[in-house]
Amino acid sequence: MDTIKQWYVYILECSDGTLYTGCTNDIDRRLRVHNKGVGAKYTKGRTPVVLLRSFKVKNKSQALKLEFKIKQLPKKEKLSFSFEENDLI
Repeated sequence: MDTIKQWYVYILECSDGTLYTGCTNDIDRRLRVHNKGVGAKYTKGRTPVVLLRSFKVKNKSQALKLEFKIKQLPKKEKLSFSFEENDLI
């Protein structure tokens, strides 16, 4: 039986105060990997990282679109970003 995985877009705060945005279908595992220093090149030297926000989306395609949208925003807007699935249509 196929199980449909939930996808998430997340915003992390790194130890140097910068933000990192990514997407995953297992947010807990991804956060652990980032904090081990192997999650992404950007976060590797900026641990520990803290999860600030996460957004549920229907599928990987929507996750990638939302991730790109958030990455285009300035830091202040990322911190106050709100999302509804209709925003991607």
